[in-house]
Amino acid sequence: MLNVARLRVLKEVAYRGSISAAAEALSYTQSAVSQQIATLEAETGMALLERHPRGVTLTAAGQTLVGHAEGILAGLDAAEAALGAIAGLRGGRLRMGSFSTAGATLMPLAIATFRGRYPDVQLTLAEGEPEQVLPGLLAGELDLAVLFEFAGETPLPGELTRVGLLSDPMYLALPREHPLAARRELALEDLGQDAWVQTSSASSCARHVMRCCHAAGFEPQVAFESDDYQTVQGLVAAGVGVALIPELALAVVREDIVIRAPSPAPPVREVIAAVPAGPRLVPAAPAMLGELQAAAGRLTGPGRPVE
Repeated sequence: MLNVARLRVLKEVAYRGSISAAAEALSYTQSAVSQQIATLEAETGMALLERHPRGVTLTAAGQTLVGHAEGILAGLDAAEAALGAIAGLRGGRLRMGSFSTAGATLMPLAIATFRGRYPDVQLTLAEGEPEQVLPGLLAGELDLAVLFEFAGETPLPGELTRVGLLSDPMYLALPREHPLAARRELALEDLGQDAWVQTSSASSCARHVMRCCHAAGFEPQVAFESDDYQTVQGLVAAGVGVALIPELALAVVREDIVIRAPSPAPPVREVIAAVPAGPRLVPAAPAMLGELQAAAGRLTGPGRPVE
């Protein structure tokens, strides 16, 4: 296989017309240049230069090789420039995944700031529950994922790096006409006889709601399931049941429901970002992690006020 470094030497000799001029341009010694050319001629099995008292000219084989070398070297230079652009966030792409409530609150803040700073990086965002997004990250289909997790669940696989973003407490949602709606403090067990509305039973949020209810001493009667929290609010308003809703999903609250913090403390889900560890980490991912942490700081407040 032809050596790229020796091809560069041959190209420089052809351009300069002499070994001494090429050596000066490359900061080599003349003997080093001569040795590189001799090795290249040995590799090809053909003479590449004709030596004259005042310089050198290319043989037919040398002209052919230099013609091909120019295209090869130009391609390599372009590849190096493209990689440098990606490393310097002047190009490349970042494929992200996020669950819907973070996609409506956290992600827009981070994306807007990132695009202002790195407009040449192509960004894409796919939405899905953590159990849908995580396999895409592990399979290399995504470069960064925003997920949520609950205490006691299986930790992320070791090939991923976890970055904490914020704690997302879950609040009770009741119809405004509910008999307990006027109370400022409610425990989960106070609603043990009510019907409940929750996300689909396979989701981690639904499993956590079930665990919380079991810890409070009752089995929740699930009347309806929906993975859209606006739909959950509508069902609560219609009197279908009560619900636990994360704070990120309460950016807009219907006027016909009331929100209460469960006593003594609300359940919490941790919102995190995950990226591949090692060589699969794309250059744009650390910059986006910084923007996500900054956006999470802007979203984090003293908690949702009780009416």
